[in-house]
Amino acid sequence: MSYLPTVSASLLLSALSFLPTNSAPVAAAPAPTAVVVEAPSSRALATAAFEQHILQSYAQSGLVTSGLPVLVFREALIGFYNLRQQGKIAPDQHVLTVIDFSQSSKAQRFWVIDLEKQRLLFRTLVAHGKNTGEEFAQTFSNREGSEMSSLGFYRTGRTYQGKHGLSLKLHGLDTNYNTNAYDRAVVVHGASYVSEDFVRQHGRLGRSQGCPALPVGESSDIIRAIKNGSVVYAHGPAQASYASNWLNLEPAVLAFAGTTGRVVAGQ
Repeated sequence: MSYLPTVSASLLLSALSFLPTNSAPVAAAPAPTAVVVEAPSSRALATAAFEQHILQSYAQSGLVTSGLPVLVFREALIGFYNLRQQGKIAPDQHVLTVIDFSQSSKAQRFWVIDLEKQRLLFRTLVAHGKNTGEEFAQTFSNREGSEMSSLGFYRTGRTYQGKHGLSLKLHGLDTNYNTNAYDRAVVVHGASYVSEDFVRQHGRLGRSQGCPALPVGESSDIIRAIKNGSVVYAHGPAQASYASNWLNLEPAVLAFAGTTGRVVAGQ
């Protein structure tokens, strides 16, 4: 079998002799097209960092199983940073209260969050106005005498002793939505009709004259935790058609970037 290499070589040389000597050279394969990947802009990176911050705060504050929807928390946090950017709240203020009026009044739809410590401080029941709806809040107003709840962002004020005990003034910050809250005496206070017993007897929570009323046993502690300049955000159902400049994402991103030392081009 030692003759096989010689035979194979002879056949190869014979095949090559039949190729034309003037054949055109084989064209080279085209060079691959270069793909240019642009680096993300500083603004895009800041936006991504802010969105990540929202999700991390939501998880680390124990909100995943708290009944607070992440999109409602996102809105509240966007407003919080916008209010800080505009000097509506102090730079050292870290307490955020969220009310979700899109949920049943039988649900614990009131949350107080310490954003700095990333901790849920309170979660409880909260009433809506008697003309806002029965079990579910449906209609909202900024009008004096409406006895309806008002949506939007508030800054908490001072405390006082009223007919419901320790109570808390609210300053509405959303034009056309809640700016009459102070004059309407829309305040945080405790009320006996805000209780699980009332829900069991009536199938819904009791209703206020427009105030976010809380359970009597918890109201004083909550009021002391959120008084003097913290943010309250009252979110409503989709049909309420709430639209606020405080929910603009870009200025909130810039405000957040400022707290992290990140420089955003074009700011």
